[in-house]
Amino acid sequence: MAVRVCLPYPHPVLKAPAAEVTAITDEIRQIWRDMVDTMEAMPGYGLAAVQIGVGLRLAVVDCSEARGQAVLMANPEVLHASVQPREHEEASPNLPGVSAKISRPRAVTVRFLNAAGEIEERDFVNLWATSVQHQIDHLAGKMYFDHLSPLKRKMLLVKADKYRKRG
Repeated sequence: MAVRVCLPYPHPVLKAPAAEVTAITDEIRQIWRDMVDTMEAMPGYGLAAVQIGVGLRLAVVDCSEARGQAVLMANPEVLHASVQPREHEEASPNLPGVSAKISRPRAVTVRFLNAAGEIEERDFVNLWATSVQHQIDHLAGKMYFDHLSPLKRKMLLVKADKYRKRG
């Protein structure tokens, strides 16, 4: 088990778009294993490689009740998003102590390179859709709170700073 440390916000890697993955190699598979271990240790529903300091377009998501059903994705992109929104309380290990209710499409179709190196398209709904979109945002250099109004974002960041100083 290789649990990696999540970078603290506002680390520059978290704010930069991640690089495309050109091939699924043993190194990529090891990063995915470490990401799943890190996600399970949090515990969380997903993790993007940038959160652990790897500037590649890699994400893992597991919203199953039993766990152990992680979807491993390289270069994920949303092809279609439902018009119907879904609100969910989102947080990040990169900014502990705070969360916010974010509205995102309830369902998405995502194309990605899977562990076999094949292009796959998969539909995600509800919590799975929220988590996938959250990870894709990370890969674009965005955090969940970037979806908030400037005032709400500032209040959240002030609260996170107070939490960090107490911790």
